[in-house]
Amino acid sequence: MTELQTMGKKAKAAAIDLAKRTPKQKTQALLEIAAALRSREADLLAANALDRQAAAADGMSPAMLDRLTLNHERIEDIAKGIEEIAAMKDPVGSVVEGGVLPNGLKVQQIRVPLGVVGIIYEARPNVTADAAALCLKSSNAVILRGGKESFHSNRAIAFTMREAAEQAGMPADCIQFVQDTSRESSKEMMGLVGYLDVLIPRGGAGLIRCVVQNSRVPVIQTGEGNCHIYVDEFADIDMAASILFNAKTSRPSVCNAAETALVHSKIAAEALPRIREQLDKKQVELRGCPRTMEILPGITPATEEDWATEYLDYILAVKVVDSLEEAMAHIAKYSTGHSEAIITENYRRASQFIDEVDSAAVYVNASTRFTDGSQLGLGAEIGISTQKLHARGPMGVEKLTSTKFIICGNGQIR
Repeated sequence: MTELQTMGKKAKAAAIDLAKRTPKQKTQALLEIAAALRSREADLLAANALDRQAAAADGMSPAMLDRLTLNHERIEDIAKGIEEIAAMKDPVGSVVEGGVLPNGLKVQQIRVPLGVVGIIYEARPNVTADAAALCLKSSNAVILRGGKESFHSNRAIAFTMREAAEQAGMPADCIQFVQDTSRESSKEMMGLVGYLDVLIPRGGAGLIRCVVQNSRVPVIQTGEGNCHIYVDEFADIDMAASILFNAKTSRPSVCNAAETALVHSKIAAEALPRIREQLDKKQVELRGCPRTMEILPGITPATEEDWATEYLDYILAVKVVDSLEEAMAHIAKYSTGHSEAIITENYRRASQFIDEVDSAAVYVNASTRFTDGSQLGLGAEIGISTQKLHARGPMGVEKLTSTKFIICGNGQIR
C-alpha cells in the first residue's frame, strides 16, 4: 500500500468518526484551530519567508508573489474566516425536503457529508486553512496537496490545524497533508478510487485542466477565471473606470479579477482614455484590438490568444464592440464560466445580459471581485465552481454535502 493509499484509508476512518461529532463539538474545534493559528503566527511567518525567498529567486511575478505572501493581517483574516465558519449553521443532518406519501411512508431528504475530499492546489496558503476548516464543519475528512511554491507555509498551517483539531477531540486524520509535491503525487491522487469521494483542483488553468482530463475520482471543476467586463453604450463612464480599476488591480492574481474589457463603440472614444487613466495608476499593460489601438496609440496589439488568457497579472485585454450581442458572443466564446459584468444604466440591456450570459456569477454595475464566499455571505469557500453539476459559484460549507433519503414506514410493501 502506498503512502497516499494509507492516508486515504486513515481519512475514510476519520470521516466515519467525524460524522458522529455534534455541531457543538465541531464548532469548538474550529475556534481552537483559529486560536492556534494566531498563537503560532511567528512560526507561520517564518515558514512563509522560506517560500517567498525561494519564489523570488525563481523569478515569480510580483502579483503571484503577493498571492503567496502571509503577514499579520492575512493570518488574522484566516483566523477570522475560520471563526465565521464555526458560527455558521451546521448543514449535516438538515432536512432538504420531506413529507408523507399517500401510502403512509414518511420521506425525508437530509444533508450528509461527501466523505473524503482531496484538494490539489497551488501558491495560496490560505487555501489550506479554508479547505480544512470547511471540511471539518461539514464532517468531511480532507487530504491536502499543495504546490511546491507554498510548501513550507501549507505544511505549517496544516500541522497547526491538525494538532489543534486533535486536542479538541476530533480524529487527527480528518486533516492530512501530502508532503510530496511531485507530479507523481498529483497523478496518484487523481487515481485514488475507493479512498477519495471527490477531488477539487484550485489553481491555474493548467492544473485544473490536467485534473479534469485525467482524474478517475469525481472532480468538481473550480477556479479558472477569464472574467469579462462589458462597458455598454449606456454606461456611466466614471463608474465603469472605477469598477475596471478595482476588478483588475485590487488583487490581479486571483480568479475573480477581470481579464478582458469590452467597450461599446459609441462611447469608446470617451471611455477608453478615462479607463486607461485609472489603470495607469497601477501600470496595467493594455492589449487592444485595432480599434482600441486607434484610440489608445502605443498599447500592445492583442492576439487571439489574449482573448482566452487568464493573466493573473497587471495585464488587461481590451476590445471595442458594436453591440451588446457582439459582447455576449465574445464572452460565450472565450469565457471560462466564472464571472462576467455589464456596466449600464439601461434596465432592458442589463436584464438581457443577465438572462443570456452563462456564467456562475453575472454582475450589473459591480466588480467581479465579489465572487467570493465571504463577500457573498457564505463564509470562506473551498473554490469557485465553474461547472453545473452539484454546485456552481462559490462553494461554501453546504456545497460540501450530499443528500440521502430517509424513508420510514409501518409495514408497507410494493
